[in-house]
Amino acid sequence: MSTRDLVLSALFAAIIVALGILPPITLGFIPVPITAQSLGVMMAGVVLGARRGAIAVLIVLVLVAIGLPVLSGGRGGLAAFAAPTTGFLIGWLFAAFVTGYVAERLVKAEQSGLVQTVGFFLASVIGGIFVLYAFGIAYLAVAAGVGLQQAFVGSMAFVPGDVIKAFVAALAGRAVMVGYPLLPARA
Repeated sequence: MSTRDLVLSALFAAIIVALGILPPITLGFIPVPITAQSLGVMMAGVVLGARRGAIAVLIVLVLVAIGLPVLSGGRGGLAAFAAPTTGFLIGWLFAAFVTGYVAERLVKAEQSGLVQTVGFFLASVIGGIFVLYAFGIAYLAVAAGVGLQQAFVGSMAFVPGDVIKAFVAALAGRAVMVGYPLLPARA
């Protein structure tokens, strides 16, 4: 890993942490809050690609594990990995990787701006929603003692906001692609 890759991963880890400053919104019927940090996970994938995006999230997870209050609401420490939301935290790693992987394959420098934006949006939806929810819902069903169906239905309240986050991540990915392309080139 080059110094540049490490710096970019650390920068996006800082962006994910900074998005945690926004207070979480709890809906009440499910123990998972709405946070802006999943936007950072999607942006890490679309801007940095699979490997560097996953490393950015891994840095955040290590910071959480050592006790720094970097999660939304000032949470941190090993207790964050013993909560019903743990599946979503672990899912961040895979969400960033899959988002980046899909973006690396769908988005090319020679494409039009609209095609690039749609590619980034699809990558964000596939990785940042489908993959993230697969981990989060499965763990939530087990940890909270609710059925998979109840965890799934309860989590659907978050989908509209996550689709908006995917759109914002796509716009950010496109803006970076125009000004300073960071997405790894594929041969």
